[in-house]
Amino acid sequence: MLNNFYLFMEIAVCFSAVVVFYKLFGKYGLISWIAIASIMANIITAKTSHILGLDAAQGTVLFASTFLATDILCEAYGKKEARVGVLIGLGASTVLICSTQIALLYMPVEYDMANAPMAALFALNLRITASSMVMYIIANLADITLFEKIKTATKGRYLWVRNNVATIVCNCLENFGFIFLAFIGIYDARTCFEIAVATSVIEIVAAVCDTPFLYLSKKVKPLINEL
Repeated sequence: MLNNFYLFMEIAVCFSAVVVFYKLFGKYGLISWIAIASIMANIITAKTSHILGLDAAQGTVLFASTFLATDILCEAYGKKEARVGVLIGLGASTVLICSTQIALLYMPVEYDMANAPMAALFALNLRITASSMVMYIIANLADITLFEKIKTATKGRYLWVRNNVATIVCNCLENFGFIFLAFIGIYDARTCFEIAVATSVIEIVAAVCDTPFLYLSKKVKPLINEL
C-alpha cells in the first residue's frame, strides 16, 4: 500500500514541478526539465517495485513527465520547440552514458568504496540507457506528431483528448519497446511482458493524472521575458 501512496505522491511532485519550471523559466524550464527527468529516469529505472498490484520499473513517472513537458511545449510554442526539447533530452542521456562509462574506466584507490556499487549500477545501466535513448526519441517524436495531428483534426478543441490519446499510445509504445530491449535475457520473455504491461498501466494512470496539470499550464504566464 505504501508503494501506491508513493506513486501518487511522485506524480503530484513531478507534474507540479513541470508547471513550476514552466512558470519560472518558460520554454527553457520545460526543456531543462526534459533533460533532468531523462537523466534521473535512466538511473533509477534499474529498480523494480510492486505498485498497484504489479511489478513495475522505477522511472516510469519521470519518463511520463517528459510527455507532459513536450505537450505543454507543443501547445504553447509549437512542435518545433517540442522537438528541440526532445533532442536536448536525448543529448542529456548521451552525456550520462558517456560520463558514467568513462568514470568506470578509472582505477580506484585502495580505500575507495564507491567504485563497486557504481560498477554494479552503471554496467547494467549502459544497456538500459541505450534502450531508453532509442525508445525515448521514437516515442516522444511520435507523441508530438500525434498530438499535433489530433489538434488539427479537432480544430484545436478537446485538449484532454489529444493529451490523453497521444500520451497513452506513445507511452505504451515506449514501455514495451524499452522493457524488451533493456531486459530480455536478464529476465525471461514472460517476465518482460508482465513488467511492460504493469509499467503501461502505471503510465496510463499517470497520463490521466497529467491532464489537470496541462490545463493548469494554459493559465500560467512565465515570469521571464522569452525572446
